[in-house]
Amino acid sequence: MAKELRTDRRDDLFKEFVVARIEKSGEKFEVLVKPDAVQKLRDGKDVNVLDNLAIDEIFRDAHKGSKASEEKMQEFFGTTEAVEVARQIIKGEIQLTTEQRREMQEVKRRQIVAYIAANAINPQTNTPHPPQRIEIAMEEAKVHVDPFKSVEEQVKEVLAALRPLIPIRFEKARIAVRLSAEDSAKCYGDIKAFGTILKEEWMSNGSWVGVVEMPAGMQTEFLDRLNAKTKGNVEAKVLKADQRI
Repeated sequence: MAKELRTDRRDDLFKEFVVARIEKSGEKFEVLVKPDAVQKLRDGKDVNVLDNLAIDEIFRDAHKGSKASEEKMQEFFGTTEAVEVARQIIKGEIQLTTEQRREMQEVKRRQIVAYIAANAINPQTNTPHPPQRIEIAMEEAKVHVDPFKSVEEQVKEVLAALRPLIPIRFEKARIAVRLSAEDSAKCYGDIKAFGTILKEEWMSNGSWVGVVEMPAGMQTEFLDRLNAKTKGNVEAKVLKADQRI
């Protein structure tokens, strides 16, 4: 069912949605779309476009509510189907208010911090960096966060900016774990969630022995989780860390 754009809600809609625009041969085509859907589409993720549009309508000027010509849509996009045209428009230029850009940058900044905290360590101590330390270093380095680029696209650039300020590198850790028969059932799901089980063996007494690989920044949280679930009745040893970046 087609959505309708109510005039009395137009101001509120521009707080919830952003304007995506493509201009072709002087003709403008615009849609109102949720900001997080823009990033997901640009990252190649499967997104229900209709669910993320304020209205399944293509505009010539979204602020004025003037609709685009179907003839021009057919000419430039090869279809007049609003959702298919919208999918192409969303990959174009995004019109953001200052507040929208600030909020999107903050969300992306937190994602970058979380990613680095999970994957990086201090090579001088072989321990993870607390997220707050990463945040402070990013502020000191005046790191610019692009709200529309994926975390992975920006991490290498961020690391380059942080290295003059803090010792940091990305590594993977391999941890050998031994659990009793009772504790293995409680912890096996957590082990799989934290990393990749490289090898494992169920002993004759029901205990579990294995080696799990994970981002080095997650090893402290991993060991804390196992200790909490087993009440300290776990044997674990960090075998080595392989440098990745």
